[in-house]
Amino acid sequence: MQKAVLLYNPLSGRRRERRVHDVEKAAGVLRRAGKEVSFVPTRGAADAMEQVQEFIAHGYDTIFACGGDGTVHDLLQGVVGTDAALGVIPLGTANALAHDLKLPLTPEKAAQAALTARRQRIAVGRVEYADFSGNPAARYFTVAVGIGVDAHLFYKLNSGIKNRLGMAAYYAKAWHLWMTHEMERFRVHSDGHEHSLTELLAVRIRYFGGVMRELAPGASLESEDLRLLMSHTDSRLSYLRYVVRGMVGARWSVPGIELRSSRQVACAYEAPASGKKVYVEADGELLGTLPVKIYSVPNAVTLLMP
Repeated sequence: MQKAVLLYNPLSGRRRERRVHDVEKAAGVLRRAGKEVSFVPTRGAADAMEQVQEFIAHGYDTIFACGGDGTVHDLLQGVVGTDAALGVIPLGTANALAHDLKLPLTPEKAAQAALTARRQRIAVGRVEYADFSGNPAARYFTVAVGIGVDAHLFYKLNSGIKNRLGMAAYYAKAWHLWMTHEMERFRVHSDGHEHSLTELLAVRIRYFGGVMRELAPGASLESEDLRLLMSHTDSRLSYLRYVVRGMVGARWSVPGIELRSSRQVACAYEAPASGKKVYVEADGELLGTLPVKIYSVPNAVTLLMP
């Protein structure tokens, strides 16, 4: 690392009033180590890829996402396929990628860890979907893609409440949806098999942190596979048992919920004439709807890994 930029979203997440101060502290650690450092607010999710590419074109070899998984997700789009490294200064709500990387959760310590981190080339996931205007779109992801109840949570979750209450907002809305949401089935094709599911997660990380912990055992950033969590059931009790399984770190099997590894999976409406939407999210960001194709892209990005 010789020349780094710290990019942060000034409008999202908690502790927004301290965001610049936190980023300044991280930048100070890197500067004291002799690195050339800039820190700049993002211009918005739609411009993040172009903004990152501009910095890389001007010789920046390391791009730091200062925020949560949404900020990492936005900046990832511009780093994939380049020689620049992506680093994380966790300042967000969930910080799932930071938890998986075992990063310190204070800006100074995270920046210090980056100074001795290895630059490792890894695979990322890519999801192709229909945006809310019905047009084809695509995004890369590092944490997970969710289709079904998981994505419906982000569709219903108010961003203002999320910023004020943090993870408590997720848990409260998840509990409400578990009690009330009418699950929609959709068709999934993977490795020559067809399934009728109510929920699909395509996971890239092992450890989420918080109460979810190890949501999809066998997932790893260092693998080129997607770890698929496939729910064949519409039983609310099965959903609850699987969540509790992760919370307590148990390994018991849950009828109707399957784990498997794959490089590619495709999803489509089971009954499109019903008019009901099945949503898709990636890294906690609501993207659009079915149809969806998810696959692994090997050797796609350089990640700073402590």
